[in-house]
Amino acid sequence: MTKQRDNRVMLITYADSLGADLKELKTALDTWYDKAVGGVHILPFFPSGADRGFSPKTYQMVDPAFGSFADVEAIGKDRWLMFDFMVNHISAQSEYYQDFLEKKEESDWKDFFIRYSKFWPGGAPTQEQVDAIYKRKPRAPYIEAHFADGSEDKVWCTFSEDQIDLDVSSPKVLSFIDRTLEDMADHSASVIRLDAFAYAVKKPGGSCFFEAPEIWQLLDRIESRMQARGVEILPEIHEHYTIPLSLADRGYWIYDFALPVLTLHALYTGNGEYLARWLKMCPKHQYTTLDTHDGLGVVDVRDLLPQEETDRVLDLLYEKGANLNRKYSSEEYGNLDIYQVNTTYYSALGNSDARYLMARAIQFFAPGIPQVYYVGLLAGENDLELLERTRNGRDINRHGYSLEEIEENQKRPVVQDLKRLMELRNSHPAFDLEGNLDVMARDGHLRMTRRSGDEALELDCDLVSGRFTIEDKKRGNRLWPYR
Repeated sequence: MTKQRDNRVMLITYADSLGADLKELKTALDTWYDKAVGGVHILPFFPSGADRGFSPKTYQMVDPAFGSFADVEAIGKDRWLMFDFMVNHISAQSEYYQDFLEKKEESDWKDFFIRYSKFWPGGAPTQEQVDAIYKRKPRAPYIEAHFADGSEDKVWCTFSEDQIDLDVSSPKVLSFIDRTLEDMADHSASVIRLDAFAYAVKKPGGSCFFEAPEIWQLLDRIESRMQARGVEILPEIHEHYTIPLSLADRGYWIYDFALPVLTLHALYTGNGEYLARWLKMCPKHQYTTLDTHDGLGVVDVRDLLPQEETDRVLDLLYEKGANLNRKYSSEEYGNLDIYQVNTTYYSALGNSDARYLMARAIQFFAPGIPQVYYVGLLAGENDLELLERTRNGRDINRHGYSLEEIEENQKRPVVQDLKRLMELRNSHPAFDLEGNLDVMARDGHLRMTRRSGDEALELDCDLVSGRFTIEDKKRGNRLWPYR
């Protein structure tokens, strides 16, 4: 039975990053984070061809290295779960694509994929049409498909060569989407994250990114089917803040991907005015992040920070951050997106316990449900050894922890204090999702007050010194500093 989404802090983790597999993940949660973690976003745990799970070969089974659906459901008995569905693509190693290469026009899955020869008028895009595409590559997004009969065609491919785009205008693909999402609901998904959602609809001559009205039609179709199963959907979109706000205006839950960089700006400069302005306008029904399995998104703060302030925070990131180098976010280390910076959030704040805890307090007082990435849960530093071994920039923030390492980290004051902040966020009635937030930024201070009924909790941050207090205004007692 699916456990409904609630208002407690959600952990983001790979199946094999807090312990070796799903069983050990459950052990870690039950042993050390029973009260601190209410929900778990288990990053893609299906057999995959690339991108650490984000290129699924099939959704019909759990990767045997991680365990089984029974292990997933065991975690879901006590905590609500989020799964990923890659609405835009599937692995080139999947049975669908392999059958297409073998049988071409005779394949049952030939309509799954977007062939250039059939998609573009004239069989190929003009340079003007290529220039119009919102691209992740410096050329038209395709790979060459080599069929068993010796013929070739270009097939749409937005991301890596293993991630082949699906044709969401095809009835067969829509049926596949329906069937897969229903299976996820049956396996205890409370929320389904639609990865790379904005890329899903393609139109000749368009940007092929959040193409209206078709993208809305696809989203509404998925939402209506999942609503009937008691499952929420969460479209994942990194872009100008007005796009996620348009989703919120239609009643959808969204991500707050602007918060990480705005919070860094406030803590680096002592100026909380830009952060405060965003906190006053962002919606209540959102998931907040400081860190995820990806890098820090810079495009998400465009027009929320002036360009000169964005440039300033990036310069300060490398000046104040611990063990940071610009090359770790470059093509040299496999970075596809020039608008993302690869680092742990703890190291972005110079491995400072005080400033890291302040950043988390700000996140927990912000509207919405906080998500804490597993490396952030343990205040993890940049893993330069893993980075150099894989030459993948994002691996700087993907250290895998054994149960012994997790236990050892519990002794660190910053890990203990973060757990206490999470437990406070989960338990205090002032944090009701439908409650209100008052924000004030002035003279190096940021004050945030969460209110629900007669409950009120106030966070007062000295952005310059890195010290903060939390006071229960109804009861007149100070809850932080803890010691």
